[in-house]
Amino acid sequence: MAIADIAAYTHLSQVDIEALADELDAIRADIEDSLGERDAAYIRRTIRFQRVLDVAARLIIGCSRSRTGWVVGTAALAFAKSVENMEIGHNVGHGQWDWMNDPEIHSTTWEWDMVGVSSQWRYSHNYRHHVFSNVVDVDDDLGFGVIRMTRDQPWKPEHLAQPLRNLLLASIFEWGIGLHGIHSERDRLAPDREKVVEARKAFAAKIARQSLKDYALVPALSGSRWRRTLAANAAANVLRNFWAYVVIFCGHFPDGAEKFTADVLENETRGEWYLRQMLGAANFKAGPLLAFSSGNLCYQIEHHLFPDLPSNRLAQIAVRVREVCDKYDLPYTTSSLAHQYFLVLRTIHKLALPGRFLVATSDDAPETASERKFVADARPVAVPGRPRVGLRTSLRERARARRR
Repeated sequence: MAIADIAAYTHLSQVDIEALADELDAIRADIEDSLGERDAAYIRRTIRFQRVLDVAARLIIGCSRSRTGWVVGTAALAFAKSVENMEIGHNVGHGQWDWMNDPEIHSTTWEWDMVGVSSQWRYSHNYRHHVFSNVVDVDDDLGFGVIRMTRDQPWKPEHLAQPLRNLLLASIFEWGIGLHGIHSERDRLAPDREKVVEARKAFAAKIARQSLKDYALVPALSGSRWRRTLAANAAANVLRNFWAYVVIFCGHFPDGAEKFTADVLENETRGEWYLRQMLGAANFKAGPLLAFSSGNLCYQIEHHLFPDLPSNRLAQIAVRVREVCDKYDLPYTTSSLAHQYFLVLRTIHKLALPGRFLVATSDDAPETASERKFVADARPVAVPGRPRVGLRTSLRERARARRR
């Protein structure tokens, strides 16, 4: 089923794993030492751009009288909301800009423009997800509790409906994130009922404020054209939700984004944690515009390795991470956005079915793998002066053997 022994799966010795950790630590140190005004100017410029675009989009929606004007304004508003959600809200919430000591652009003060409460999301996402990434029954983001994304999650008849659940989750993704956050808060605060009640009140208050702004106050400012503004706000929110969902799912659930059993957490070293992040995430290829639009989460591998390093540095970090992968013969999972999303949809539809309808084994399937698939193989031995034969080479050889 899922990976229980990271060293065995990656074909690395403990010495290799410690050396890999040292190299990744060096990358972090180099980036932290070089942070400065240019990085600060980037996030401030991004916030100004997003706010100007938001206002411009609303003016276009409110002032234009054509359908084309409404479409252009709505698309611009959806883009502004996406930038605020991912390149600003998500990344500020990770503490990527806390080093600036700016009270406005800080993880403890930023409240993003969606129904989820930022403080609740920080616990469910920064802690539950990033620390325990892709550990079955520990990381709540693994299918978000409504979609079966690995065979380690027992099949239930309700999973037959998960293709429809997937569409629903995509369209209301901000609500899914908000509910996800409050559920995590409930688990964390369970012994203290008063704090649980306070957390629920905070969530309800955020829903009320957000709904009032999007669906009452802003449309009311449009006067007799309130219906036009209301429809634009609703459409922009849905478009933002779909885009955020696509980016997140393509970074976590295509083939090659592995899952792990809770066994890996026992005495997990820094190097093993790094390996779990590298193996459990996936990138998609993007130019500057697509990278910016996705909050630079096209570099999901690098983001999981260094979640609190500024997003504008991830492209630079990616070059060095690929070099580390080459050195240790590790896979670097990346492809086009369309291809990654196709693989995600294939997994969602495949795992809607009971195991008896699936062909590949539970240890060696495109969406589920473990070190047990290598049991029959001779363990590669590193020989000084010869190229390393590790996980990436082994996976390629197995893929070639299957095609014969």
